[in-house]
Amino acid sequence: MKTYYTPVDEIERKWYVADVDGKVLGRIASEIARRLRGKHKPTFCNFQDNGDFVIVVNAEKVHLTGNKWDDKVYHHHSGYPGGIKSETAREVLTKKPEELIRMAVRGMLPKNKLGRAQLRKLKVYAGKDHPHQAQQPELLEI
Repeated sequence: MKTYYTPVDEIERKWYVADVDGKVLGRIASEIARRLRGKHKPTFCNFQDNGDFVIVVNAEKVHLTGNKWDDKVYHHHSGYPGGIKSETAREVLTKKPEELIRMAVRGMLPKNKLGRAQLRKLKVYAGKDHPHQAQQPELLEI
């Protein structure tokens, strides 16, 4: 059986808005990654970007379970010797709450050009307002 290939001009992309107020980070990130990849569609193809756009609001009100606020540590390296930087999840939430969700979703997407293209369809906002009303997004229940 051959893999179904959707022609690029026939791909339909919807816009969804997800309110993450009081939701657990990992559970919402997995559903958002699923929507960005297009795995919820019957026309899913693993080498093609046919996912939808997702707008995340209230990113500053996301929850983590257990002691993850202090135990979960995010690292990045500047490229220089001794240049490793570390931040806990609580510090990331206070400085830039959008990055907490973006990093969780990025880890669930493919690590290649396709994954980077899919991550560009994710729009994250700390508050409840977003500038995408013209796209008429549907509410995404998670």
